[in-house]
Amino acid sequence: MATTTKPPAVMKSSSMASLATLSSKDDSSQHDPSEVISSAKSSATQQTKEAATLTAATPRWSRPWRSMYWTWRSPLRKLSGGVQVDKGRDLELGVLSSQDTTLAPVHTHASSHDVVPHHDGHWEEGDEIYARFTPKRKILILITLSFCSFLAPISSTSILSAAPEVVETFKTTATIFNLSNAMYMIFMALSAFLYGPLGQTYGRKWPLTFAAATFTAFSIGSAVAPDFRTYFAMRLLTAFQGTAFLTLGQAVLGDIYAPVARAKMVSIFLMGVLVGPAIGPCIAGVIVTYSHWRAIFWLQSALAGVATIAMLAIVPETAHNMRKDDLEGLGRKEKTVQVLKWMNPITILKLFRHPHLCFVAIACGSLVFNMYSLLTPIRYVLNPRFGLKSPLDAGLFYLAPGFGYFFGTFFGGTYSSHVLKKWIAKRDGKRVPEDRLRASLIAMGVVIPSCMLLYGWAIEKQVGGIPLPVIVMFIQGVAQTICFPTLNTYCTEAMPERSSEVVNGNYFLRYCFAGLGSAFCLPAINKIGVGWFSTLSAGFLVAAALGVWATALWGAGWREGAADAKAEESETSE
Repeated sequence: MATTTKPPAVMKSSSMASLATLSSKDDSSQHDPSEVISSAKSSATQQTKEAATLTAATPRWSRPWRSMYWTWRSPLRKLSGGVQVDKGRDLELGVLSSQDTTLAPVHTHASSHDVVPHHDGHWEEGDEIYARFTPKRKILILITLSFCSFLAPISSTSILSAAPEVVETFKTTATIFNLSNAMYMIFMALSAFLYGPLGQTYGRKWPLTFAAATFTAFSIGSAVAPDFRTYFAMRLLTAFQGTAFLTLGQAVLGDIYAPVARAKMVSIFLMGVLVGPAIGPCIAGVIVTYSHWRAIFWLQSALAGVATIAMLAIVPETAHNMRKDDLEGLGRKEKTVQVLKWMNPITILKLFRHPHLCFVAIACGSLVFNMYSLLTPIRYVLNPRFGLKSPLDAGLFYLAPGFGYFFGTFFGGTYSSHVLKKWIAKRDGKRVPEDRLRASLIAMGVVIPSCMLLYGWAIEKQVGGIPLPVIVMFIQGVAQTICFPTLNTYCTEAMPERSSEVVNGNYFLRYCFAGLGSAFCLPAINKIGVGWFSTLSAGFLVAAALGVWATALWGAGWREGAADAKAEESETSE
């Protein structure tokens, strides 16, 4: 039985106008209803033919945009027995074929905000807010953000292949050079305290655009630096802008994707974050072999310039709400004081008093510590071990974890969502965010530590040749891409009302560990050997995995306790 819908208040379509004219001639006359329907259909058919003619004359590149226009602004209607039936939504969801409806553009007040999205059996109340953009638009946003997230991590390690050349140019030492890379990580960590509150206050788009533009400028400064002091300063300023792509980029994904679908998209987003540190040194190795190391930063500047343009042209404002609304009516001084309060790092650091957030942040830190302590000393560890001479030879070793990160992104997030859906079914349709953490336990607690032990002791004892370290670096890269989407997505779900602050605190802690790994890996390896250092790194991973396991078991109670404590604080302040 067809559902009768209320006709629009204003009907300017010619098909509707024809029907209105015929039906209002004489109320007392007994006209044939079939004539009314036939006349309306004839008018609609004529408009369909005109639209087909226009489409044939339209270049192919512009047709998707025209199709999107009619999808957004022209509901599909069918007249059956004098009753108006809105089939637009059913056609969009694939329930009806195009033959079941007559295409006729009409003027309407409907917008993309009114679209009811297609969903699977895990739809939750309130998920309508994620339907503001079409799937194609979301994918375009995702690709842009993933490209931008590639910039800061690739800059952190690309220069490693040119370490001896940079040291020679500026007449410094390898220790000082590694310290500069460690400080790069620390400034990436500190950046979260600025761009996180800015993203909450003024939205996502303009802080991201500003970060991309300044990242470009400081990359150029690194390329032309005349001395090590200038080089050092430009590198730190570049790092300070780069974290915005990571924290705000993930916030954008949280704005446009529902929780059940989010892990897969975060996995794709993390492709740039994870592949960048591994693939950067390989590209840099080629550049340094055939050109000067400064060309690395010129390439980085060009990529950052493209990112700035893409951010302006493609990424819209996605924030559901902004704190700047709370600033209305305040004077300039009061506004400044309030914004500085929001930027207070203590506010973010206080989140770590909650065990579920603390354990997950430490887990992310252990993974990043493992990544950078593995990648940083390759030129100094593997080149002497295998008698390699050129930067290109060392750069090729970075391809092993790089390919692992790349291939893992295709199923890491999907596996996380699969585990969550399985536990939703076990709980009779109830979603518990901590259940997705189970997807990372084996990878973090068994696979990656085993790879680190094999890698370290194979090099220490000089067994297995080149294939063994290459294979285990590839496997640990795949395993990390199973862990990161799970942990990152949980950060947005553990405390939804403060998800941006949780993500910022998480990135702060993880890049602090990255800085420690970059600074101390080479001195530690020189003192105790690569085997024992890898053993310590593996132990850290196992301990972090135990914390994640505890969160999966008892995190729901901790999360509810944190929510109750927040409510009590709010009542007390009032």
